Amino acid sequence: MFAEKGAEYLHLVDLDGARLGQPGCFDTVERIVSETGLRVEIGGGIRTEETVEKYLEKGAFRVILGTVCVTDPEFTERMAKRYGDRIAAGLDARGGMVAIKGWKEVSQLSLDEAFSRLTDSGISTVICTDISKDGAMAGINDAFYRDLVGRYTLKKGCGIVASGGVTDMDDVRRLASAGVSGIIIGRSLYDGRIRLEDALKAVQSEEK
Repeated sequence: MFAEKGAEYLHLVDLDGARLGQPGCFDTVERIVSETGLRVEIGGGIRTEETVEKYLEKGAFRVILGTVCVTDPEFTERMAKRYGDRIAAGLDARGGMVAIKGWKEVSQLSLDEAFSRLTDSGISTVICTDISKDGAMAGINDAFYRDLVGRYTLKKGCGIVASGGVTDMDDVRRLASAGVSGIIIGRSLYDGRIRLEDALKAVQSEEK
């Protein structure tokens, strides 16, 4: 789950799709949307326009492009122009470089180069995961996100969604204070360390 600008979304990642490049969560997305009414965003192995269209037809609010942002920037730009805010980019950062294919490979593209390319292409939301923190329950690197917000939100208007290592409410408050447009909460939500209601209130309070 994640909070973005005071709203509640369900963030889904098709890990098998990301590793194999063969997404397959269409029915899952459709069922969740129809049964819960939640806004759902989906990523993982999305590398063709057919897949983008199918997820949107199934009710996805937003589709996340990951590996293809590195391997096919022309496709990414075309999707951004065609579908606007319903396309987001997902960048997984490791040592200042972008990891791809479900984190199996580290590309030769730096995080800075990737952000510049995406913002120039018209992408308005980037979900950035600090791989070193994801799932470790060791807290977040808020300086990392403050830097991204300063360079790409304040200067280019690109919303940054923070992902990876959000452990407790202190992390949520620090990220909200850093100016990110969204915060993804995973393991800490399942473990009961963070209540979604509290996270939403913290984000809303920061906005005021």
